[in-house]
Amino acid sequence: MKVSLLGVGLLALTTTVGFAQNAPAVAPRTAVTQHHAATINQRRAHQQRRIGQAIRTGRINARQGARIERREASIARQEHRMRRADGGRLNRAQRVRLNHRLNRTGRAIRRANRGARNN
Repeated sequence: MKVSLLGVGLLALTTTVGFAQNAPAVAPRTAVTQHHAATINQRRAHQQRRIGQAIRTGRINARQGARIERREASIARQEHRMRRADGGRLNRAQRVRLNHRLNRTGRAIRRANRGARNN
């Protein structure tokens, strides 16, 4: 009985090691990582539309729009550098950092729009 249990344990161990050796070195891109990429890209696109609409309607002037656009361009460059450094993916900390910057830029857009309404 002890011999058969030992044999089964040894077989399981060698099978597990064999599968681990055949596993890819880099995890494939999953739907979750694609979702996060889409979410950040969607937020950037939405904010670009908000900026453009605010400029067209005159709620913010060209100077305010240019300042906010520079912030957006800086976020895009940072995202590009992060993705390039990590094979096209963003880890959780990088997503948090980008989302934080997008939140701040979104607030700046909102403040600029509301400032125009209050005047």
